Amino acid sequence: MEGQAWFSVQLSLWVAGVSTLIVAVVGTSIAYFFAKRDFPGKNILDILVTLPLVLPPTVTGYYLFRLLGRKGLLGGPLYDLTGWSVTFTWWAAIVASTVVSLPFMVRTGRAAIESVDRNVEYASQLLGKSEWSTALTITLPLARHGLIAGLILAFARAMGEFGATLMLAGNIPGRTNTMPLEIYGAFAGGDLGQAHWLVLGHTGISFLALYLATWWSRERVKAGT
Repeated sequence: MEGQAWFSVQLSLWVAGVSTLIVAVVGTSIAYFFAKRDFPGKNILDILVTLPLVLPPTVTGYYLFRLLGRKGLLGGPLYDLTGWSVTFTWWAAIVASTVVSLPFMVRTGRAAIESVDRNVEYASQLLGKSEWSTALTITLPLARHGLIAGLILAFARAMGEFGATLMLAGNIPGRTNTMPLEIYGAFAGGDLGQAHWLVLGHTGISFLALYLATWWSRERVKAGT
């Protein structure tokens, strides 16, 4: 593969890795919140978090562009103050990957947290531990198999993100051309050889991620959490 193709591989791994770290924190927090709290509008908020699973990625990308673009709701004030915009940078690729992969972590993590025996949590609190301490020492460790499976799925989804990334980050060689974008560019340009190797590499990474997620899910079932 050419240098540009190798760059796309490295960029995709970097983008997926960073977005997965963000999803680990944000997604776990949201999953715990949904699992432990009931409040007005909870179902609506749950739907909003889950929407990127069913919306076309280009629609998600459009919303992100309207939010973070130079004239966007958040991006406009940021550009006016600093002269910097997240759009058409590798940061935009991270944002897009984070948004589309977050639902995988939230839904998988919520199911894992809800499956933890409440009696164990109550016992911890009766012994004087706060909810925060119980969550860190009891709930999340017991739900770890489901949480890790969710993270692996989120990583795989981030690696495969195309539409939202194209809308928000563009396909700029040497800057924002992730593997899916590079595959499309190589195919559209008639470089089927390079597209072939990139497709095989991406398929291998995705296969490994799904295998690991399945294995962790089975471990969760065996552990009963």
